[in-house]
Amino acid sequence: MDQPEFAQQALQRQIEQDIAKRTQVHQANIQRLAAARDSAATLEAAVVNRPLVMLAQGDSWFDYPLTGNGLPLTDTDVIAQLRRIGGAPPTILNLAHHGDAATDEMSLPKQESMIAALRNKANWLNGKPDAILFSAGGNDIAGEQFCIFLDFNDGHAAGLNKDRFAKALGMIEACYLDLFALRDRVAPDVPIFGHCYDFPIPNGAHPSCAGPWLKPSLDFCNWTVAKGTVIVHDALAAFRDVVKRLADEPRNNFHLVETQGTLKLADWANELHPIPAGFKKIAQKFADALKAELQT
Repeated sequence: MDQPEFAQQALQRQIEQDIAKRTQVHQANIQRLAAARDSAATLEAAVVNRPLVMLAQGDSWFDYPLTGNGLPLTDTDVIAQLRRIGGAPPTILNLAHHGDAATDEMSLPKQESMIAALRNKANWLNGKPDAILFSAGGNDIAGEQFCIFLDFNDGHAAGLNKDRFAKALGMIEACYLDLFALRDRVAPDVPIFGHCYDFPIPNGAHPSCAGPWLKPSLDFCNWTVAKGTVIVHDALAAFRDVVKRLADEPRNNFHLVETQGTLKLADWANELHPIPAGFKKIAQKFADALKAELQT
């Protein structure tokens, strides 16, 4: 076995161990909630403010183990922030892993993991989650592959090659549609909530352990940071159009959390991720959407 393959297998084992630990903690929380519900029923008391119980699958916006660009190592992502919002914060089984593209999230092993989680009654109060949270699409575009979607700046190019980029968006859309189909088979009628990221500045800022994800491709294709900012904005606006169209189709039972335009410059830690306070702003958008759809 060569070194890269060994390292990949070790990483996969670590991810599986992390998910197993998260599941164990989540199931303990469900047991406590069920006990409180049963106790209230015995006393003929009303259960007030039952928290939502949800499944999350996603990328680093749902699994960001850094504080800004470094220490302390602690989850500061949307899910971590959402768990702190409201009088009865949601209980979330989080299967997300940083670095995953939509095609990773809907790969065979990840689909099997989601199906197992959805079918395991120990994970839910009422047999299935109140909602599924999904964060996907950013890593299919950002990274060393970003240059694929850029025209070389020869003085006449537009920047984002819309034809090539549309084909990448098509694969992302296929992943969302496959998620809807999985939900319909395994957890029918459970709504799915997704988002559309926000508009970062491709200035090369990154933590020491990863990135940068945007500026190297822009440099390679001879684009400035100023023009690159416009290109990234155009790409994310096109991505938002795709997920908005999916949300507009009632049969998808998919709700788009409108996150673009939420973050200010000071809210960004690097090219792709907000600081904790920025993640909290995004989490509040999710909390508001969940309340409007599920708790009114």
